Amino acid sequence: MRIFESQVKPLIYTALNEDIKGGDITTDALTLKDDPIVRCEVIAKEQSVVCGLPLFSMVIDMVSSGNYEMDFLVREGDSVLKSCSVISFEAKASVILYAERTALNFLQHLSGIATASHIAANELRGLKTKVLDTRKTIPGLRALQKYAVKTGGGENHRFDLSSGILIKDNHIKLAGGIKNAVSMVKDYHSGLNFKIEIETANLAEVKEALDAKADIIMLDNMDPDTMKDAVCIIDGNALTEASGNIKTTQLRSIAELTSVDYISMGCLTNSVTPADFSLNFIV
Repeated sequence: MRIFESQVKPLIYTALNEDIKGGDITTDALTLKDDPIVRCEVIAKEQSVVCGLPLFSMVIDMVSSGNYEMDFLVREGDSVLKSCSVISFEAKASVILYAERTALNFLQHLSGIATASHIAANELRGLKTKVLDTRKTIPGLRALQKYAVKTGGGENHRFDLSSGILIKDNHIKLAGGIKNAVSMVKDYHSGLNFKIEIETANLAEVKEALDAKADIIMLDNMDPDTMKDAVCIIDGNALTEASGNIKTTQLRSIAELTSVDYISMGCLTNSVTPADFSLNFIV
């Protein structure tokens, strides 16, 4: 997955406007008469997976109008140790100080997601089960957050409501049952080649989803033993996805016990801790 400048420039503009629309009183006082070119470094303060380097440079570019020099000392998606230098650049002091917080905010947030995704994917190393993200994303940041998940080694679920068919519990209630819901969706989308995923909460619903020819069956908030029974019932006739507040520490045991194809985790994007980086002047 790639991110494009046209996708993120409006986000960067909004973020900068939020932070510096009224100017920077402190920086202006110190650089009004003398605004020297300064070299600085961005340093990892903890072990993490780096994600967001392109956005960091876009922020600096927007504030400096292109008048800067930057070297990335690591690659996007690299794992770095504490105290590792990840970026070295020089620009006017005012540019750095105006742009610092916004640039670091993007880098830290996306690196936090990539790190969490990397840890989750590593928990499943050697198994067929893959970790998926969800639509539980910060409004406006979905493309970036899903990019970070992919950078860290996880997989993306559907991007929006139009990019896949997922029949959830409220859809089933509205339609009057799984069979009716699938029938209505197939009638409406008869010309599209989307896989149909159905959310199930118990083994009876799993059997209904199988009878309805679901392509993917979500096992939602089931305990591991029930999920194992569900996978046995499905017996390869549909892909399986475990879901429902699953923690990273549970991933391997669930995957080994149940052999589900996917485990989806909203926590990869909706409650991740940012990675810690600092920006320091080199004097």
